[in-house]
Amino acid sequence: MSFLYQPTQEQPRVIHADHQVLVVDKPAGLLSVPGRGDERADCLIERLRGAFPTVLLVHRLDMDTSGVMVFALTRQAQSHLGRQFQDRLTKKTYVARLWGRLAPATGRVDLPLIVDWPNRPRQKVDRDQGRPAQTDWRVVRSTDAETRVRLMPITGRSHQLRVHMAQLGHPILGDPLYATGAAADFARLMLHAESLRFKHPETGVMQGFSAPAPF
Repeated sequence: MSFLYQPTQEQPRVIHADHQVLVVDKPAGLLSVPGRGDERADCLIERLRGAFPTVLLVHRLDMDTSGVMVFALTRQAQSHLGRQFQDRLTKKTYVARLWGRLAPATGRVDLPLIVDWPNRPRQKVDRDQGRPAQTDWRVVRSTDAETRVRLMPITGRSHQLRVHMAQLGHPILGDPLYATGAAADFARLMLHAESLRFKHPETGVMQGFSAPAPF
């Protein structure tokens, strides 16, 4: 069954804008950039372009993930921010709701990831050929039914948080790719990019921006 893209009508919220960078709160259900075909042209960067004609991509969030994203407004800022992401100098924190009770209260997942080619866009753990991937977690609260966590990715692999939590046996609620049964039966993926810290490309000062989770 082919995927039918039905982008949310919820609009992105501008958190911060200056002459170099734009920080927004992305709604769930919206591609970060255009997909293939006219039916996937509606996306976050195109919605921002009307008010910010020079907007440039720096990083992405999965379509199903909401939260803080930074865009560049100049080529110089795009290059500067891109290097920070590449060199792992940015600090990202996510909030997620997981299936079941996760223990212990803190920990790290260290499992290399690679694309699952026959099942794209799925990713999978591959200890021989996968690219290194690490995620730290910290439990906020838990019951036998579910756990609310903060996730701090050290690397930035595609679907990293989703695969890592599923590998622990606690998939993110509402995940259409990695959760099954009742764990998948939610209106949206319960994953939100809560905060992002980076050095401003002009001043070099570390700045932090956040957006509360809508769940």
